[in-house]
Amino acid sequence: MQVSIRHNPSFAVARCTLTGGETVRAESGAMMATSDGVGVQAQMQGGLMKSLKRSVLGGESLFVTTFTAPTQGGWVDVAANLPGDLIVRDVSAKPWNLSRGSYLSSEGGVEIDTKWGGFRNVFGGEGGFLIHASGSGQVVASCYGALDSVTLGAGEQLVVDSGHMVAFEDGIQMTLRRISGTMASLKSGEGVVFEFTGPGEVLMQSRNPGALITWLTQVLPFTRS
Repeated sequence: MQVSIRHNPSFAVARCTLTGGETVRAESGAMMATSDGVGVQAQMQGGLMKSLKRSVLGGESLFVTTFTAPTQGGWVDVAANLPGDLIVRDVSAKPWNLSRGSYLSSEGGVEIDTKWGGFRNVFGGEGGFLIHASGSGQVVASCYGALDSVTLGAGEQLVVDSGHMVAFEDGIQMTLRRISGTMASLKSGEGVVFEFTGPGEVLMQSRNPGALITWLTQVLPFTRS
């Protein structure tokens, strides 16, 4: 599979070009368009229990759409719900961990599962459960806003707000913690952060989807029945 990204960084679209019989999987609703003859099938990847775990804990859809190219090959365009950039990473040499809602599509040989990353998502918040991408092939991840990449050296540390974390590669040491003190969290408007220790790469987004939801909830009028 060859992936090319256009309309980035604000409204990125990824074109996944496939050879005959090659497949690409995408999050439900991510498809924008396909070339003629591409087969489309929605299914629960890995069975019911694994799909439920990925949906409930990882924040992804229960059904994953599989696209299969015809004999002559074809392409599939995928796009995210929120405006922002896209990033492609190959998980063949090293798996990647994606935040809730960042997974967009992946090559047929990539295994998508759910990984426990901390405590927060037990209560439905940001951070705790992550999407774990491993196997062989490329993964396309989306972000809200612009994308930042930081490559940490051995022992180098980075603190990222949980709502701005997109993905990080396996091998990085990661802890999820609250900012010290309840009052400090209230005054700063920050709550839970990821603390990374290198070596490895961390991807961040310049906007926080959770903050958007909070703002919309405050400004939109209540619906009266």
